[in-house]
This record gives sequence, C-alpha cells and structure tokens, in this order.
Amino acid sequence: MYDTGLDRTPANFQPLTPLSFLRRTAAVFPEHTAIIDGERRFTYRTYERRCRALASALSGIGIGPDETVAGLLANTPPMLEAFYGVPMRGAVFNPINTRLSAREIAYILDHGEARAVIADAAFDAVLGEALALAENAPKVIRYADPALAPAGDPGFEVLEDYETFVGGGDADFAYDLPSDEWNAISLNYTSGTTGNPKGVVYHHRGAHLLSVGNVLAGQLKRHARYLWTLPMFHCSGWCFPWTVPLVAGTHICLRQVRAGPIFEAIERHRVTDLCGAPIVMSTLLNAAEEERRPFDHAVNFMTAAAPPPEPVLAGMREAGFSVTHVYGLTEVYGPAVVNDWHGDWDTRGGPERAALMARQGVAYPTLEALAVLDPQSMAPVPADGETLGEVMFRGNVVMKGYLKDRPATEKALKDGWFHSGDLAVVHPDGYVQLKDRSKDIIISGGENISSIEVEEALYKHPAIATAAVVARPDEKWGESPCAFIELKPGREPLTEEEVIAHCRANLAPFKAPRTVRFMDIPRTSTGKIQKFKLRALARE
Repeated sequence: MYDTGLDRTPANFQPLTPLSFLRRTAAVFPEHTAIIDGERRFTYRTYERRCRALASALSGIGIGPDETVAGLLANTPPMLEAFYGVPMRGAVFNPINTRLSAREIAYILDHGEARAVIADAAFDAVLGEALALAENAPKVIRYADPALAPAGDPGFEVLEDYETFVGGGDADFAYDLPSDEWNAISLNYTSGTTGNPKGVVYHHRGAHLLSVGNVLAGQLKRHARYLWTLPMFHCSGWCFPWTVPLVAGTHICLRQVRAGPIFEAIERHRVTDLCGAPIVMSTLLNAAEEERRPFDHAVNFMTAAAPPPEPVLAGMREAGFSVTHVYGLTEVYGPAVVNDWHGDWDTRGGPERAALMARQGVAYPTLEALAVLDPQSMAPVPADGETLGEVMFRGNVVMKGYLKDRPATEKALKDGWFHSGDLAVVHPDGYVQLKDRSKDIIISGGENISSIEVEEALYKHPAIATAAVVARPDEKWGESPCAFIELKPGREPLTEEEVIAHCRANLAPFKAPRTVRFMDIPRTSTGKIQKFKLRALARE
C-alpha cells in the first residue's frame, strides 16, 4: 500500500556520501579555519576550492571514475585534500602506510592499480625503491612541504609538483555527488602480518555513517579542534578526515607524534579532540618536564587497541584528558564499538573503574548489530562474562569487501555477519570485552589462557610500561605463556623470577608466564604490538 505511487525521486532520495559534509560547511562557515599546518591556515572556502582544483587536475591527467589514486603522505594538507578531491572526481583514494617496506608499497601500487600517487618528498627513498619493483607505473605528484628543507632530486620521474598541480586545476570544478552510495570511496590495506595485505574497500554510505557515528560516540562539538596524532593512512584516519568537516571543525596537522609538539598544539590551538593507540598516552605521560605545557580546557582522547591500565587512565585524568575507549578493525571503517560511559561509574573505585573501562563496549549508534557468537553454531554466547565467542558485526559500516579476493570476502562475510576473528565475552549488561584474537589464545595442558588476562596482570606491576604475551612451545604443556616486557624509564631492573611471582600473585598459577624477556617491543606504525614477531621470537 505504501509503495503505490510513492517512488524514489531526486527530491526525496539522495545517496549518502561524506562529500556533502564539506560542501555544506564551506557554504555555511566559509571563513572558519578548516586546516592549521604550522604557520599556514586554510579557511573552509579555500579548503573546498583546493579539493575541487585537485579533482579537476586529476581529471586533466586522465583519472576517471573508479580509478585509484594512491597517497604516500604524512598528516599534512595534501592528505586531507585527497580524501575529498579524489572522490570528487569519482575516483578511489588509497592512503598508503608510510612505514611499509618498498616491497609492500610496490605490491599495493600494483594490486590497487594506482593511476597516480601523491607522495611526500620525505618518502622519496622508499617510493623510488617501490616504483622500481612495481609493474604498475603510476604518475607521481610530489609534495615538498614548505616547512621543511628544500627537497633534492628524487631519483625518479615526477609528473608535477603538488602545489603546481593543484594550482593548475579549476577551483570551481563542478563535481557530482555519487549516483550510487555503494560506490567505492577509499581503499585501505590491512597490515599483512601473514602473506600480502588485503585491500579493504569502503563505500560512500559507510564513510558517511561512520563519520556521523564518530560525532555521536566521541561527543564531538561544533567547531571541534582536532589534532592529528592518528595516522590518516590507518583505516582512512578512522574516517575523521570526513568527520571534522561534518562539525565544521578545525584539522590541526602534525607530521610526527612527539610529546612536545602535541602539548604545544594543545596549548596554542586549544585542541579539543585527538585519537590514537595507548602508546600515544604513554608518550604524553612520560614526557619530560620541559616538553609539557599547561592547558585549562577539556581534551577528549579516543583510544583503541589494548585497554590502558588504571595507572595510565589515572595519569590521563590528572593531566586533563577524558579518555573514550573504542574498538574496531580496518574492515569496519575503524572504530565501530564504543565503551559508552555511565555517569555513576565515575564514583567507583580505581580498580573497578579500570575494569569497566577495559571493556570494549557496545555498538556505535550507526552500526546495526554487534554480537558475540559461537562461530560453529552461530548462536549467541550467554551474557555471563565468561563464555568465549567470536565478535561479529553487521551493518552499513562493514566493508564492501576485499579487493580482487572473492573467497576471502565470502569467508569474512559468511552467514550474514562480518567475522572479526576476535574472541570476547558478553557481560550481563550487554557490554562486550575482548579476551584475545583467536590465534592468540594459549592452550596449555588443555586449558585456555587469555593473553590479555595475563597482560592485565602484568600491567599491575608499577615498573612495567608495556607487556605482551604470546604462546611458546612447551614440551610438557604443549604451550605456555611467554611475556615480553618494557620497563618504565628510571625504574630498577626486574628479574624474570620477580615478574613470574607477581603474576602468580594475581592469576591462577597455571596462567603465569614461564618465560619472560625484557626488550623493546616491536610495534606497527599505528602503535599496535606486532605479536607475530613476538611469536617468532618465542619459538626460538
């Protein structure tokens, strides 16, 4: 009855896309500052016109709809412009992890079939090696940051300098919003810890909705001042390149994550929001006195990965930061689960409050369904805080799929759910808490040991800054926990025996590590601990 004569028309149905965010804000707040990069400032009028000019220039070199434009860039204005300018042309933006090897970058350029790459001159060396290895030959548009020393000869052919390239485009370029919200908007590669990385495809609808979800889950206010401590190449910057224009906020660029520049930016620009892994929190809390700057306003810090221990949370509160814990994966556009905080939890004691904060939480407002299911029966696990199941997602902020990999896509999206590979429990109030990756569960003498549980016990020791636990082959038990430890600066050395005794005092004895190694723990460029490397070390 309700469909009779009630058709979709341009008047009552438009595809969702984050491109509309910049269009609106440039019209409503044209003189508001959109980007701060050192001493440079760009208004929203200028930002949108530069994005249009980039789209025009890309069209001028033959880039067409659904073709790929890669970016090997730091957290600088060209990256922010590419997130809008590339899809304004109807093309797909592929931000590349700048910490990858030349071989990995070459693979991504080939697999994604990049027609062009916008590259920072700071990465000339690795890009040159990658171009020599790649079969594909993308046109190179090179960005020389005016705040740095003049760049020399890159050693490879450059189509044009970035500023010249954009300057030659039409700042009034008339672009169309996508006719189909299912069209790809960005291509994001997983870390590829085993084999080649997978290309995760995002669509316009998902990018629009995850951006809205960021505003709601992160409680961003109008004209938020967002500091870029999260790499924009990571999950398309958790969609914050599109989120910030939605609230007419200001992007504050930061080329490197260092304590001094972060504190300086917070004080100078009155930063309201930033994101990052727990390592960023540790960077701030361990800052030297001369690096710190006083600030008298609230700063919201959204963190993912492993839950920070209570001493870190307490230190962040004392330093003036309000921490929101989120969880997600590349395949769900970054964060799609949030530890939605209840006001009365602030009255709980430190250990209880830390236990509540350690939970990953509930679905983002824009995620349709979050569940912990038995991967065999697909039945929900009981909400008892103990029964393990696999975390699964369903909704519009789940990836379109893996580029050129139908078998992997079908496996990841089988039974109508995205299978994360993460193991978790559900608490009686419905909040989800990760216990491990399925591959990180340690099976010792037939008993399952959660590496996260052992790590939580290790973090209770006042001298331990970072802890990571993996399985080590054990002749008697099959596997046993092996702990890798980084100590806090200035602390007295610990012995293996002291660490094991500490764990035995806080865990069932069979869960305590049998081996402890003290070392600098390897991390990804986004601060995540590289457990695959630790597993290899543990097997030695």
